[in-house]
Amino acid sequence: MPTTVLSAAPDPKTVTLPLFSGKVSAGFPSPADDYVEKTLDLNELLVQKPAATFFVRAQGESMLGAGIHPNDILVVDRSLEPVPGRIVICALNGELVVKRLKRRGGQWVLGSENPAYKNIVLREEIDTVIWGVVTNVIHPL
Repeated sequence: MPTTVLSAAPDPKTVTLPLFSGKVSAGFPSPADDYVEKTLDLNELLVQKPAATFFVRAQGESMLGAGIHPNDILVVDRSLEPVPGRIVICALNGELVVKRLKRRGGQWVLGSENPAYKNIVLREEIDTVIWGVVTNVIHPL
């Protein structure tokens, strides 16, 4: 499964957009606030450590239960510790995958979030490199 890795431009331009102080109701309508609380730069919101962050586009449906759909962009931080429960990007024998890291009965497992896909039990014969921890998903509607 080929994966496209996207990286930040050498000198990214900062773009700040308005962040309204009121929240949007997902239930019953409420009166909207008519003023801007502050501006918001998506780099500040999504990227905590720029030197350790990269983007990768998801492919396949094995992580649907985690809210990761085909063509979503994943924000990945290489500086975070890959502990059980986190979603990670791994190279397995050179092929990139996104899975939930688990520990089961003393074994490391890369878990799918879709029952149609099997979990991957990490064994010595599988060359495994964890590239980073997924911190955010950019998902178009």
